[in-house]
Amino acid sequence: MAFFSIIIPTFNSEQTIANCIRSVLNQSLRDFEIIIQDGLSSDNTLEVVKGFLDDRIICYSEQDSGVYDAMNKAILQAQGEWFYFLGSDDTLYADSVLSDMHRILYDTNAAVVYGDVKVCGDVDGTMNTKAGLYRGITPLEDLFQENICHQAIFYKKAIFNDFNFLYELEYKVAADYMLNLRLASKFLFSYKPIVIANYSIGGLSSRVIDYKFEEDRWINIVDIYGNTLFQRKFKKYKSFIRRAARDSFKRRKMPLFLRSLFIYIFLKTQ
Repeated sequence: MAFFSIIIPTFNSEQTIANCIRSVLNQSLRDFEIIIQDGLSSDNTLEVVKGFLDDRIICYSEQDSGVYDAMNKAILQAQGEWFYFLGSDDTLYADSVLSDMHRILYDTNAAVVYGDVKVCGDVDGTMNTKAGLYRGITPLEDLFQENICHQAIFYKKAIFNDFNFLYELEYKVAADYMLNLRLASKFLFSYKPIVIANYSIGGLSSRVIDYKFEEDRWINIVDIYGNTLFQRKFKKYKSFIRRAARDSFKRRKMPLFLRSLFIYIFLKTQ
């Protein structure tokens, strides 16, 4: 069994996939598998992948309903102890990344470990960056406002295999954000100041707003976190919790409406 499963979803990625794969194969640590989950590309993506004669590369090509469906399919095939999802137009930052992360993950009690990514492209007004890095340590109260970059995160296999977490396909653009919100309520997250990947601006999540996710965000947060929100540090979110109460009432989710209302009143009086 490999230590890492590097999962790369592809669709018509012939221009970028070679550099992506090469950044993994060049790692000083060799204990990994690469799972290419392709969505029936019509270009030369599969030919490029097959050009790498390495038995650690496993390629599947089948119909899917988008990137998160592809990743769910790959999760069911992956055998590594830790899962990492790499965009087909992204690359690992340095040849030592997996070696460095192996040392960190071998001793951690966390189920989710994340670092930083180097943002490549026009980042002005697009992402919360400092010196080109996104975005540093993200405590829970900040996670409610902004996601951790998907390419910065390593997930323990048990999250998916033992607890049956998968990406929720109703969120076409922000399913990774939804997953992180759910996981942060149940598992220990740990931040390490290491740059994991070169992240290319221009992917789906940086170009398109997931309106369904935004409509549901605070209803979901109240539903997932419940009494945790009765803390003073969440007072800055009271207007969003009030909106969650309103929207829950409109959707006739009365227990959630009452929970949101009580949390809002409490925070307002603090």
